[in-house]
Amino acid sequence: MNTEAILKGNVLHDITHWGIRASIGTIFIVQGSGKFGPGVADFLANIGVPVELQIPIALAETIGGILLIIGVLSRISSSILSIIMLGAIFHVKGAANLTGQGGYALDLLILAGVLLIIVTGPGRISISHIAKKIPRFLQ
Repeated sequence: MNTEAILKGNVLHDITHWGIRASIGTIFIVQGSGKFGPGVADFLANIGVPVELQIPIALAETIGGILLIIGVLSRISSSILSIIMLGAIFHVKGAANLTGQGGYALDLLILAGVLLIIVTGPGRISISHIAKKIPRFLQ
């Protein structure tokens, strides 16, 4: 079974694929590291999320972002991050407004990006591609 989508194999496509991974990874690192602060627990309690999930969510976003940038376990981390983005769209923002105050347009774009990474894999500019010992379904 082929578990990798084949895109055109030139350098520009490789750099673009890495750029998508790097930009999404950077967003998650910044957002995840900000969730370690003391005010996040109050926010989670206000929206009905157990406060005990503060650290797992922060770690999933931060570590998942790092894994996306370096290209290791990209599909697994993208799957976890897609669940987080679905929670952000439907639970945190209520999927009420696409744009404007409380809009979820950026969240939807990030979700589309992580779904793209799940389908295409980490690409050729990644540690997974260089190592070649990591099974394709784990990349």
